[in-house]
Amino acid sequence: MAASANATFKVYVDGQEGTTGLRLFEYLDARDDIELLRIDSDKRKDPNERARLLNAADVAFLCLPDAASREAAAMLDNRDTCLIDASNAFRTAADWAYGLPELHAAQRDAIRASKRIANVGCHASAFILLVRPLIDAGLLPPDYPLSAFSLTGYSGGGKKMIAEYEGDENGHLLAPRPYAMAQGHKHLDEMRVHGGLSRPPVFSPIVGTYLKGLSVSVPLQVADLAPGCSAERLLDVYRERYRDEPFVQVHPYADMDNLNNGFFDVQGSNDTNRADLFVFGNEERLCLVSRLDNLGKGAAGSAIQNMNVHLGLDETTGLTA
Repeated sequence: MAASANATFKVYVDGQEGTTGLRLFEYLDARDDIELLRIDSDKRKDPNERARLLNAADVAFLCLPDAASREAAAMLDNRDTCLIDASNAFRTAADWAYGLPELHAAQRDAIRASKRIANVGCHASAFILLVRPLIDAGLLPPDYPLSAFSLTGYSGGGKKMIAEYEGDENGHLLAPRPYAMAQGHKHLDEMRVHGGLSRPPVFSPIVGTYLKGLSVSVPLQVADLAPGCSAERLLDVYRERYRDEPFVQVHPYADMDNLNNGFFDVQGSNDTNRADLFVFGNEERLCLVSRLDNLGKGAAGSAIQNMNVHLGLDETTGLTA
């Protein structure tokens, strides 16, 4: 689908009161090529009005819980409306395009052609950007016993968690909080399927005491990798894979500009749609790190990027690299 020079697209956000929906409105409101379809506040739960707006849109974003996203998708009978779903409902569904344009060479074609696009999960996108190129290059076997650690701001938990943290007058939430300890995090299937793995990683997410910013770290033993593998070899793979990507920046080995007295800046990609990739470590042990804004490249920014790709627009329109 190629857009004409002065085209205006009708866009509807279903679930506009959540953190992703609100951030989408900020992106969309700033553009003169978008006509926002708005639902009256007293009709937000009216299925007939929601269905009318969904079917009137060129692009409809679903910012809803999984079950509600499935219900909303079933309301659609206009075959020209493109759905971009921000929930976990369709991320491994065969009939939905996975909304990570940088996944591999053919992914943008899939996003352009599909009317059903599953937007990425924040933890999963950071993990996949690190792991998938190494699997494809044969440097990591698909059955490698990967572990991943993610540190994220509390905005990833939605409005309820934001209110909980910002109303914490007694300091009960000052310490970072690990969660999904039973290894049942909802992003695991997505990480396995789109990471090119035969089994999911051992995944340890942690909520920090700050609003936004996310980093995923993947530790590796060099001896377990393909012969001749090194930090520079991994970086060469990343540079080749992402050399033409406007929203992926590959940093030099042990990039000291992102360390402050040895501490990593988790919030260094905030307010951008950029994913920053790093390799730290030594000759025996390496740590791969991917950093992004969990409300940007990890959610609403990625959704806008997918819309741009699908509509045939400049992919960077309305986004900050």
